[in-house]
Amino acid sequence: MEASFWHERWENQQIGFHRPEAHEMLRRYFKKVAKPGATVFVPLCGKSNDMLWLLDNGYRVFGIELSDLAVKQFFSDNDLTPTVTQKGKFKEYALDELVIWVGDFFELTGKDLADVDAWYDRAAMVALPPEMRRHYVKQLSEQLPERAQGLLITLQYPAGFREGPPFSVSEGEVESGFGQRFSIEQLESDEGILNGEKPEDNPVTEQVYQLT
Repeated sequence: MEASFWHERWENQQIGFHRPEAHEMLRRYFKKVAKPGATVFVPLCGKSNDMLWLLDNGYRVFGIELSDLAVKQFFSDNDLTPTVTQKGKFKEYALDELVIWVGDFFELTGKDLADVDAWYDRAAMVALPPEMRRHYVKQLSEQLPERAQGLLITLQYPAGFREGPPFSVSEGEVESGFGQRFSIEQLESDEGILNGEKPEDNPVTEQVYQLT
């Protein structure tokens, strides 16, 4: 999956993964992961309204996103005016307790993430095909500070049901990928939604994990 795939998605507004409101599982569980005041890393953040919820609940937010258009839309949609600067390889949008970098997630270093206390993934891991997911998990596990705990939300559906993204991510893959770095607890499994819709005879489930 090339970067051009996601740039094209944003240019054509093929963003069914975007939700108009903060995710219910974020609202329900995130305070188990980190207390307000913590700096929360949001990988592949898009223009997610989950970031607004985190800010409104007293968290600092650090996002990374490939698409400059997505980040511009986040600020314009919410009538916010950030300061824009260049931070090495990354373009930085900053406003109060929110910082979003535009660039390649896989080029982040431990130094870039040194201030992170927690992380939140609702649509990043499921956006990636299997080989990229392995690199994604490795990058998170190696670059995040030791103290950083996470809330991970995934989707699972039968093989052959559909082509991703979003891709199906099994409990076993979460355990095998993150298990060496984190203790993993599944907090909930419930009926899932694909790109804003529930399929007929819905075989999709949504899993929520706390990683400590």
